[in-house]
Amino acid sequence: MKRVAVLLIAVLTCASGASAIAAAHSAPRADAARAAKVTLRHTALGTLLVSSSGRTLYEFTRDHGRQNSCLKISECSATWPAYETTGRPLAGAGVQASKLSSINLPGGAKQVTYMGHALYLYSADEGPGETSYVGAREFGGSWYALTGAGRSVR
Repeated sequence: MKRVAVLLIAVLTCASGASAIAAAHSAPRADAARAAKVTLRHTALGTLLVSSSGRTLYEFTRDHGRQNSCLKISECSATWPAYETTGRPLAGAGVQASKLSSINLPGGAKQVTYMGHALYLYSADEGPGETSYVGAREFGGSWYALTGAGRSVR
């Protein structure tokens, strides 16, 4: 009887493990399946647009007409990556969903826009609410944060 119980436990354990492995491989990754979210955060410079993880979002003054000009400049995208989304961007509290959209990037990716401004992250950002890079002049333009009304914070 003990032998049967031990064998039954072993079979059930293996079946559970196989089910968990199969579920993990068949389920899409959570971060890949979610649309990007834009929220507001109170910072030292006022209330700014931030990513879902609280990182400040930036506009690039060289962008014109709903485009990502940073892609055309060597090393720019490594320093200032596009804030990408897999679907229609989501509006957090205080952000107007009607002002959110996206533009197509090479390779099929989509970059979040707010009131026509392509949104970027800063690669060396040290954490949520960081604003010391607002007003940085790099790659032939300036990088400004945005308010919920779409105004540049310099």
